[in-house]
Amino acid sequence: MNYLLRLFLILLSFNILACTKSEVEKKHVITGADLIVSENFELIKNKNIAVVTNHTAVLSNGVHLIDTLFNTSNVTIKALFGPEHGIRGNNSDGTKINDNIDDKTGIPIYSLYGKTLKPTSEMLNEVDVVIFDIQDIGARFYTYISTMYNVMEACAELDKQMIVLDRPNPIGGIKVDGPLRHDSLKSFVAIAPIPIQHGMTIGELAFLFNEKYLAEKVDLKIVKVNNWKREYLYDECNIRWINPSPNMPNLETAIVYPGMCFLEGTNISEGRGTYEPFLTFGAPFINSEQLINELEMLNIKGIKLTPTQFTPVKIPNMATWVKYENELCSGVKIEITNREEIQSVRFGIKLLFALNKLYKDDFAFREKRIDKLFGNEYLRIMILEGKTPDEIISVWEKDLEEFKTLRKNYLLY
Repeated sequence: MNYLLRLFLILLSFNILACTKSEVEKKHVITGADLIVSENFELIKNKNIAVVTNHTAVLSNGVHLIDTLFNTSNVTIKALFGPEHGIRGNNSDGTKINDNIDDKTGIPIYSLYGKTLKPTSEMLNEVDVVIFDIQDIGARFYTYISTMYNVMEACAELDKQMIVLDRPNPIGGIKVDGPLRHDSLKSFVAIAPIPIQHGMTIGELAFLFNEKYLAEKVDLKIVKVNNWKREYLYDECNIRWINPSPNMPNLETAIVYPGMCFLEGTNISEGRGTYEPFLTFGAPFINSEQLINELEMLNIKGIKLTPTQFTPVKIPNMATWVKYENELCSGVKIEITNREEIQSVRFGIKLLFALNKLYKDDFAFREKRIDKLFGNEYLRIMILEGKTPDEIISVWEKDLEEFKTLRKNYLLY
């Protein structure tokens, strides 16, 4: 065998090994929920615990964390806490949820999305440790991180240890974009002064909140994910997708959500009442072709836009509050063509600009809602003044760069 052929075969074998290693890593992303049972059980052994969770807290064997811990000796679950959509995840967006009893275990469930947003001393009276395990989406206005913030605050005040079981950020840990929330607009959809697309895991956010934003630090433990890399999106983790909320049916929806959620602060349907929310949007007064032509002049990256028509309807356990219910809407359907190129937050700004430009007499903001979602008032004001997307984006860029520098101190992966 000549020298060049031998060299070629050696190099080829190295490439195969490298690819195989990469594939093995992607197929073995292990969540904090699995690891608390298999490797970190000492953290909760012989403890009375409370679990803040929902339907997404499933281990790799398909068994829910609650059921796993309930059937494990040397640990006692004293209370369960459920976020928006409830502990089983079947309540539609915005529905207030009452306290209950878990049918499977008989453990009391306290709602943190109703009259109470933060655990009380009575709820945690018999508890030593509070576990948090909920799959996040990667956008500031997704309320699960607000629930985590409030629980951390309660644990700090009541001297309870808190363990966050980390999970991957479904839309990756690289992209960071959008304005920081202004202090005057702190709300349940903007609990902390972070960008809209923060590029952090739930554990990293807990670390950041504890060190920078909570008035009093909590005794915090984070059970990290194994084998996750920041560039991985959820479908590269080999973890089964479970809809984190009723209108988040797949990864594609999650990818566009940081920008498309702005439509909740307008009179444009964001696709609730269809089975493709946030990937479908429109209104009765929109001309689909006209809107697409306008958007394509704004340097849209990573997505394909096609005309569509749809009629929003109420969908049980998915869409209760529906814009233009039973009315025919013309609009646009989004198809992701390049996940690396897509800039969801910036597309959302360009979309609002185009809608206001083309339909001034019909398009309208829901003032309080858009300001809370954006975390600042200037988006609404500048759009109505006809300012360009570039002018709007330039306002947040300095603050964003400062946050990126701060963020580096709290990255765990």
